[in-house]
Amino acid sequence: MKKTALLLVLLFFISSSAVVALSWAYPFVVWNGNVYEVLDESVLEDEIGKKIGKVKTKPNGMRGRYYGDASNAYPKGTKYFEIKGISNEEAIAVEVDDNQWKKAVFVHEAPFHWMNIVTKYMIPVIGVVIIAILVFIFRRRKSHFMK
Repeated sequence: MKKTALLLVLLFFISSSAVVALSWAYPFVVWNGNVYEVLDESVLEDEIGKKIGKVKTKPNGMRGRYYGDASNAYPKGTKYFEIKGISNEEAIAVEVDDNQWKKAVFVHEAPFHWMNIVTKYMIPVIGVVIIAILVFIFRRRKSHFMK
């Protein structure tokens, strides 16, 4: 009995002592399948172009996996802008506060995540299928009432 109790206490401490602490190498944003490192370099208001996107997801805190337009440092809704005279493939601006932007430079392509496919292709396909089913049902009912 004492051995069983000791084993249970030991298993409890082993299983509950696992701590996961994820530390990012740099603040980043993901836009259009590309990862951009956010630098501590300000972008002036007259250099800001049109809005091109915003943060929509946050990385998983335990595994660090992310998909879509994500950021490890900025909250959902943070806006991305073009920088006049610079290609979006090279750098974009991130609105860090009202009328304050920081430059984010391209680092690499974002890693594959299955949710990218779901959000990009499956949701529109499901919408089309639902519309097709509704049209089919409507036409069928309409032809049934005309008889």
